[in-house]
Amino acid sequence: MTSTSTVARDFRAIDAIRRKRDGGELSRSEIEELVNAYTCGDVPDYQVSAWLMAVVLRGMTRAETAALTDAMLHSGEVLDLSSLPAKKVDKHSTGGVGDKTSLVLAPLAAAAGVVVPMISGRGLGHTGGTLDKLEAIPGFNVNLSVAQFRRVLETCGCAMIGQTAEIAPADRKFYALRDVTGTVESPYLICASIMSKKLAEGIDALVLDVKTGSGAFMKNEDDAAFLAELMVETGERMGKEMVALITDMDQPLGYMVGNSLEVVEVIDILQGKGPEDLRQLCLELAGWMLHLGGATSTVADGKKESEKLLASGKALAKFRQMVELQGGDPRTIDDPAKLPQARHTMTLPSPNSGFLASLQCEQIGTACVILGGGRERKEDSVDPAVGIQLHKKVGDAVSAGEPLGTIYYNDQSRADRARQLLKESYKIAGSPPQRRPLIHRVIQKHGGKH
Repeated sequence: MTSTSTVARDFRAIDAIRRKRDGGELSRSEIEELVNAYTCGDVPDYQVSAWLMAVVLRGMTRAETAALTDAMLHSGEVLDLSSLPAKKVDKHSTGGVGDKTSLVLAPLAAAAGVVVPMISGRGLGHTGGTLDKLEAIPGFNVNLSVAQFRRVLETCGCAMIGQTAEIAPADRKFYALRDVTGTVESPYLICASIMSKKLAEGIDALVLDVKTGSGAFMKNEDDAAFLAELMVETGERMGKEMVALITDMDQPLGYMVGNSLEVVEVIDILQGKGPEDLRQLCLELAGWMLHLGGATSTVADGKKESEKLLASGKALAKFRQMVELQGGDPRTIDDPAKLPQARHTMTLPSPNSGFLASLQCEQIGTACVILGGGRERKEDSVDPAVGIQLHKKVGDAVSAGEPLGTIYYNDQSRADRARQLLKESYKIAGSPPQRRPLIHRVIQKHGGKH
């Protein structure tokens, strides 16, 4: 970790603000000094706010982005997992609706001999969070210390926890400021935030799932591709093997939206069943994780091996082991009825016959939040039992009166509001739409290593 006391004394934040305001490039040492000085309280919020806004308006070079990532990464503890002989690989998704792939991928890759140290986040806004899904399993502890995290990794090859206080503290401070100053959207700042946390895990390789579509943070595919290229190049500059898949989030992934419901779907996939779109995306991402993790020589072999691990029950056994090691009740894996259950359900019938032309994916995520399945503010508590089950996907034929979805709820007034939003999300047409591909493109080795 870089010492901040000597660096910050001669550092003048005003110079960094002016240079960035005028479209200039900051040196690695200037960025390090700014990050270190702000993290230890030597530069006030108002100056860093001015610098962040200059970044939003002027952008950053690739070298500046890598320097910012590196400074945030080394503002706290960087895990050393070199005592674990296998390659360490993680996966990060930019977030969507019904995206429960992490819960499948960590045990699946670990069953192939790859070590997966996964530090995840909570849901905010319309997107679900991996930690909230895991906590739907009674007793599951996502708040492990670094020593406990390492022990679980040594025992079963995968562990899934939340960000600890020691990891990338600069990112937490910068993010809180971005949140209230209108500077969240910059791809350069998003890249540094994501990559600093992920690289602090001590990984060798990272597979990125960058979502695009109505339920994604990046609704425009070109914006998603730009962010993906930026993260791939930043990781490569720091000596990591990287790949990014641009994947579709114009409709929820799978059929279940809501924490407990999504765990049920994860168990289905780990049993070799489950919805085809979710299964295919898991196999594609796992193929890359196994390949970059050295378990297979090609991505295609990684997919084939992943199919075998699902069919044999080895991936499911690994998930059960991780759940037990992190304090969760393993009986829920064999009997998902032991997961939290909503007290009431209601269905949404189709108003007419035809084909499901589109789904307003973000609104479906928002409907789940309204039910209590997500947070509107960080301090809100989550009801793990509530959510939405879709019965139709885009392109499917529907008959008038046939259920489009089922709402699982514990509060009538919330359910009524969610139902109205859900109703507005569906568009029925006389002919089937052109289906969007699940994987739009793969981005790798953009810019090389420097």
